[in-house]
Amino acid sequence: MAEHVLIAPDKFKGSLSATQVADRLADGLARAGFAGEAVRMPVADGGDGTVDAAVAAGYRRIEVGVRGPVGRPVTAAFGLLDGTAVIEAAQACGLWLLPPDSLAPLTATSRGVGELIMTAARMRATRVVLGLGGSATTDGGAGLVQALGGLLTDDTGRELGPGGAALARLSELDLAKLRDLSGIEFLVASDVDNPLLGPSGAAAVYAPQKGASPDDVPVLEASLRRWADVAEQACGRSARDDAGAGAAGGLGFAALLFLRAQLRPGISLLLDMLSFGEHLDGARLVITGEGALDEQTLRGKAPAGVARAAAAHDPAIPVVAVAGVCSLSPGQLREAGIAAAYALSDIEPDTSRSMANAGPLVEELAGRIAADWLR
Repeated sequence: MAEHVLIAPDKFKGSLSATQVADRLADGLARAGFAGEAVRMPVADGGDGTVDAAVAAGYRRIEVGVRGPVGRPVTAAFGLLDGTAVIEAAQACGLWLLPPDSLAPLTATSRGVGELIMTAARMRATRVVLGLGGSATTDGGAGLVQALGGLLTDDTGRELGPGGAALARLSELDLAKLRDLSGIEFLVASDVDNPLLGPSGAAAVYAPQKGASPDDVPVLEASLRRWADVAEQACGRSARDDAGAGAAGGLGFAALLFLRAQLRPGISLLLDMLSFGEHLDGARLVITGEGALDEQTLRGKAPAGVARAAAAHDPAIPVVAVAGVCSLSPGQLREAGIAAAYALSDIEPDTSRSMANAGPLVEELAGRIAADWLR
């Protein structure tokens, strides 16, 4: 590939999608006089935006109606290319699907994720990349198992209703009609290494972010423990303590136990899937970014993953980042492989105005990058 700038940002949550950030950066570079090619490659780390990143890289967008987090139908999308399906849990059970005042920590279900997997299987997918993140659920993936044909019943033989709290009444798990997906390779894209249970588990750490009250958390913890006891006995093996079992409210547990999925760091898996390394060939500069460059970035979020890949390339490619705000020191940025950061807050300190005008501000930052790096 001829000399070019590779633009590989994640989304600016609440203001711009990753594709929009990439477009604005390319427009800003052109306006600043950069005459070279700007290759746009929006990225994601397994959370919301993962399907969009796949589609931008050439995957076909498949839309299907599924059951949403509180049972109402929603239209969810996944990407499909050459037998590989990219499924984003948040499309079917994402927190973004619920109004902030109508969260459902005890009853939200992951059933729609299982319905997406079933659709991909019917379309002859042989590999499923399942992005975890942004879910409204803490049901341990029980809804997913129900969608695949598992029957969860209480001690009267009645099928359990949706959500994590109902699992406290779980008596039996019948897998006789569970769909055989053994011909499909499942890869889970997640940067969460929490186990299912305990002080660092799905209920204790993540349920409060999904609306769970202090009284709800022990209810969900006990319910997930009961689910793990019954599910592991039915499958003849354990997964509750595996790294990532607590991801997406325990969806990781169901994927590891029932789908025999392999857990991979989200951004690394997505970059491999998008053939990111090939786009680095001949790159003069890489521009990445996300809404906030902070301590979380250093723990494997998209910009850090992009920077690692650029540093590992032969020759190494310099990386700069754009963000809404940056709380990392120059030393921390350098340690992450990022040579410089350009923040919207440097131009517009007012957060609400910055988010409202994020597009033009990103273009202005692109002009500064061009002046600093592309003369």
